[in-house]
Amino acid sequence: MATIKWRLKGKWIKNCNCDPGCPCDFWARPTHTKCEGMAAMLVEEGSFGKTKMNGVKFAVQYHWPGPLHEGNGTVLTLLDEKTTPAQREALLQIVSGKAGNPWFEVLASLVTKVLEPKVVSIHFEHDLRRRKAHVTIPGFLDTVTEPIRNLATGAAHKVRVGLPDGMEYKTAEFCVATINRGMGPIAYDWPESHSSLAHVEQTHAGLAR
Repeated sequence: MATIKWRLKGKWIKNCNCDPGCPCDFWARPTHTKCEGMAAMLVEEGSFGKTKMNGVKFAVQYHWPGPLHEGNGTVLTLLDEKTTPAQREALLQIVSGKAGNPWFEVLASLVTKVLEPKVVSIHFEHDLRRRKAHVTIPGFLDTVTEPIRNLATGAAHKVRVGLPDGMEYKTAEFCVATINRGMGPIAYDWPESHSSLAHVEQTHAGLAR
């Protein structure tokens, strides 16, 4: 069966339990061995076949007992309550890796436990230029991103990482998650941990930017 053509362009955030400077982007082991946290996206422009995806918000919470590539992960997909049934089905197809795209396919191959998706209220703020973000989903997660601070002056410290061959993003601002807390079935609490902020364009064929 032919793959449905799709495109999601918008704001991306990933906050994990590692120290600022995600080791995964450097093929290094996680700071605390396990890998857990959240990722979320606000789709500014997009489609899945004939389904328009503009304005869609979704998040994923995850837990791996060791480095991500060793597998045995657990994931929970959180779909914004303002999405339509068609949009929800599209997102579940994408996140599960069933709709193409190397990034989502690889992640799905490393997961052994998929929790029942939830329809929730997602509050999403994301300012790439200022390196600030705030995502809240009552009962599931709360996270705040701020710039890393210069230890001597307290001024905002700018760290930008480029991954020309990246699958998740090509360029990301590396920041600090001053709050990174998960509640419910995937629980964690990692203040002052890593945060990646990016603008991305994912498609059925892979990362376009």
